Amino acid sequence: MMTVDPITLVFIGAALVFLGIAIMVLASGGGRAEGGAVIVVGPIPIVVGSSRSAALAAAVLGAVMIIALIILSLVVR
Repeated sequence: MMTVDPITLVFIGAALVFLGIAIMVLASGGGRAEGGAVIVVGPIPIVVGSSRSAALAAAVLGAVMIIALIILSLVVR
């Protein structure tokens, strides 16, 4: 089984966040950009967004990611 150093995962995650922000800035083209985020604090998800549709999209994406995490954690056992 392949192991990855945790600090490497942190750097990869930071690079992906930076890349995502750069793509959003370049794709906006001076128009109106929207964004949303899901912050999970313990069992409580906090959804924020610049508009109602962005918050809904973030909530749906967060729910999909949590379901995928649950399925993967059951399969790996």
